[in-house]
Amino acid sequence: MSIVSFPILISPPSRLDKALSRDAPAQADLSRTRLARLITEGYVEIDGIVVKNPTFTVSEGQSVKVLLPPPEPIETLPQKIKLDIIYEDDDLLVVNKNAGMVVHPAPGSPKDTLVNALLFHCQNSLSGIGGEKRPGIVHRIDKDTSGLLVVAKNDKSHHGLAKQFEQHSVERVYHAFCHGVPDVASPRLKGVKGVSFEVGSVVKISTHLARHKHDRQRQTVLFEGGRHAVTRFKVLEKFGKPQVVSLIECWLETGRTHQIRAHMAHLGHSLIGDATYGRRKKISHKALNEKVFISVNKFNRQALHASLLGFIHPSTGKHMKFSVAMPLDMQNLATGLK
Repeated sequence: MSIVSFPILISPPSRLDKALSRDAPAQADLSRTRLARLITEGYVEIDGIVVKNPTFTVSEGQSVKVLLPPPEPIETLPQKIKLDIIYEDDDLLVVNKNAGMVVHPAPGSPKDTLVNALLFHCQNSLSGIGGEKRPGIVHRIDKDTSGLLVVAKNDKSHHGLAKQFEQHSVERVYHAFCHGVPDVASPRLKGVKGVSFEVGSVVKISTHLARHKHDRQRQTVLFEGGRHAVTRFKVLEKFGKPQVVSLIECWLETGRTHQIRAHMAHLGHSLIGDATYGRRKKISHKALNEKVFISVNKFNRQALHASLLGFIHPSTGKHMKFSVAMPLDMQNLATGLK
């Protein structure tokens, strides 16, 4: 077990976890989330006394000692699963995740996940990120959403990337097909709470999101409580006569669970194929020819793809940006609609 010692500096934040996050040496690579956990687990001493309350008030000049337990091994097993790796170096990798792959093991999905694949691919390059010996899953996308994820291979990279996500400075662009035409020309949108309009035919959705009270698989839109969530999008193409499907480009200011899916459903324009948020949406048979009508209504996942990812490399400081085309199922959907 290693020890990190340091003093509380001038004008500390009111909470212990915030003060430690500010004053801990950068080389210790301790995120506020991990520090909060170490506090509650009894690994933090202030002036020789164990403090387990993250909201404890500290003063300038107090002495801090943080005990760092060794990383806990996990039961998840490495699996040789083919990965579409867009970029890789000693610190991180960027992967284009297939639709249908779960990112992290869970009780219902203990294997065949991205983490299983990364454990095999990264082998001995793993470190104690977040107190567990596992690849650094900094962010996630849903099982049935395809596209780009950045994965940290060491603690320094993990914390550097996590900070960028926390500060909402990571560039994330998605493409999706939705029901209807939710553009700025739609009079109905002006009456939807949380909606505003910006230059360039951009629609902004600003709400709060929280887990649904009765359906734990869904997020619900709120305007008090929950977590602040902001999505912007614009319509790229419209399809059908009358127009019943749109291709939209979305970019995230925040990255909450199901954010795009929940926000588009809030507008009344849920995503094509979204069984969770768009189960009641039907497209008129008259708007599309028979073949396209069937392909749209039988699209078997939410038509959502994380197409662009941009961030600052946590070691080199270089701005990096990656993009990937929509997968074949969404390309075929677009071709049919055209």
